[in-house]
Amino acid sequence: MALFPSRTIAWYTARMFLIRVAAFIIGLTVILQSLDLLSESGKVLAAAGNTESDLWVYVSLRAPQIVQLFLPFSVLLATLVTLATLNQNSEVVIFKAAGLSAHHILAPLMLAALGVAVANFAWNERIATRASATLKAWQEVEYRKLPKATAAKTQSWVRGGDDLFHAEAVIGRGATTRLDDVTIYDRRGNRLVQVVMAASATPAPGGWQLNKVRLFDVASGGLERRDQLLFTTDVVPRQFTTASINPNFVPLWDLWPQIAEQRAAGKSTDVLEAAAWHKISGPLSAVLMPLLGAVAAFGLARSGKLFVRAVIGMALGFAFFVADNFMLAMGNFGTVPPLMAAWSPFILFLLIGEAVLIRTEE
Repeated sequence: MALFPSRTIAWYTARMFLIRVAAFIIGLTVILQSLDLLSESGKVLAAAGNTESDLWVYVSLRAPQIVQLFLPFSVLLATLVTLATLNQNSEVVIFKAAGLSAHHILAPLMLAALGVAVANFAWNERIATRASATLKAWQEVEYRKLPKATAAKTQSWVRGGDDLFHAEAVIGRGATTRLDDVTIYDRRGNRLVQVVMAASATPAPGGWQLNKVRLFDVASGGLERRDQLLFTTDVVPRQFTTASINPNFVPLWDLWPQIAEQRAAGKSTDVLEAAAWHKISGPLSAVLMPLLGAVAAFGLARSGKLFVRAVIGMALGFAFFVADNFMLAMGNFGTVPPLMAAWSPFILFLLIGEAVLIRTEE
């Protein structure tokens, strides 16, 4: 009933698995980074003032993204190679003769994969998010020198009931919020009644205090000017100050508070919640790979079907990645709840892997 009846065998198989994971991720990163650098080096060097040292800066920002994307694939490939090697050398037969079950053989690999998943999560949230945000900003200025950060002053669209608010600039937070170049599309029953334009707006009890106002009446086509106007609405300042969030650029521990802020501002958070949960389920998928690739470990190698078994294991692994991306896309469209989008592929393929293993080997 012990999880690891033989510590020697457990350490032997886990070490073999981890060495192959490291070999695959290093090899894939070097190859893919080289190909990517060949396509982007011309753009980097074309920017004024850039030298060969900026190519290394690009590599340092792009490599974390490659590792983040291909580490789960590396775990799958390492699983297949490890289990196929054990099967080819009849070591699986020896393990079974020593009294180990199929789950005993896979347990060290799954525990090692859990360690890989934890390392992958830490890498994604501590390194890849920062590198992705910096690289995106650098690419937006066509690899020129990044300007120093300036005070937040962003354009914003907000909906309050039937009305639409647009501000060219949003400065400050809370009661000190100021909107510049404000346009309010006053609609009733989805019919535009008037367009309210103001040079600035500040929060006021029951709505917003508008300054230097122009009122355009749609029905009459008339234009009226006022120095000030109190526009009554349920729209609050935080609806303007909650900026759009890219989950790829924000670590999980910062993403959850921002999701709560978006929810409090009345904005939809389903896409962000699905991405937040996937930050956990994505790296954890490494634990599934030994289970899905287990079909390559069992069956007699001399039967001539080892290659077929390896292909089946690879197909199961890639089927999981396809299902995972499909469900995440459905979550982004709002078709399925965030928790289902992030976790249903993991649970489904966990059950599939267990069912195949129990029916064929246990």
